Amino acid sequence: MHNHHDHEHDHCDCGHDHHHHESKYETVVNHSEVTIDEAEIAAAIDHILTDHLAENDNEQVYQFLLNCVDLTTLNTDDSEGSVARFVQRVNDFDNQYPQFKNVAAVCVYSNFAQIARAQLEVSDVNIAVCSACFPSSQAHLETKIAETALAVQDGADEVDVVLNVGYFRDEAWEELCDEIAELKEVLRDRHLKVILETGLLKTPEAIRRASILAMYSGADFIKTSTGKGYPGASLEAAYVMCQCIKEFYQRTGNVVGFKASGGIRTTEDAVKYYTIVKEVLGEEWLTNERFRIGASSLANALFQSFTGSTEKPF
Repeated sequence: MHNHHDHEHDHCDCGHDHHHHESKYETVVNHSEVTIDEAEIAAAIDHILTDHLAENDNEQVYQFLLNCVDLTTLNTDDSEGSVARFVQRVNDFDNQYPQFKNVAAVCVYSNFAQIARAQLEVSDVNIAVCSACFPSSQAHLETKIAETALAVQDGADEVDVVLNVGYFRDEAWEELCDEIAELKEVLRDRHLKVILETGLLKTPEAIRRASILAMYSGADFIKTSTGKGYPGASLEAAYVMCQCIKEFYQRTGNVVGFKASGGIRTTEDAVKYYTIVKEVLGEEWLTNERFRIGASSLANALFQSFTGSTEKPF
């Protein structure tokens, strides 16, 4: 995936004179042609699922989807012991079922990057962390930067952060974009996944704006939800975000990934998100470098769907 932060950074240092002319943030959002009409979005999703869901409902897709899962543990009572056991299940899966691809990543709180790195024996599984005061994103920027830098130092391959929804609410676009750009700078070539918290943003218009601003600020992935306190992923949010990713790619040549997370528990639900990604973004996005699903129980559901077994390896 391209690191497009360097040559996009000029989007994040505009002057403060926002009242006299359209700011560059307004310009880039206003130039979007992605639909924000709810009826149109609903009709498009309905059309996609009616025409294409059945053809994707098969064991090959279930196996692919398992390989796109960010296997997640984000609990208040996570501990070094529980996280070590969690990661060990991924090692065990690799040994027990070498014929199947493993999950894409294990996703833990930032303070567990070190234990996950020490425990993980599977080279093609990444360590992802939730950082920058997940899930509220309410903290000093210095705190967020420190947390993110420590996670990288401790072995994180990718970092999931929540968009500053407070800045979004106050229309402080410059501050919002600068924060994402600064966090991306800490990560350098590692992937920054920006969580929009779509269940809080609610409207297609807000989701479109958040998607565009996050991508122009250096997000490598845009992600729906934290799964904490607000409604999780929705097909409507996924559709709008994927359309924004497509438009961004067409306009800049930069590739941004899509991650659906929050409440995706069944194979059937996962296949719906797969179908949206495939039909909106195309086959090129059907790789775990560009498509992820964040989940805890989904991995077992998918495994059972393609093996017919009742085992729960994860």
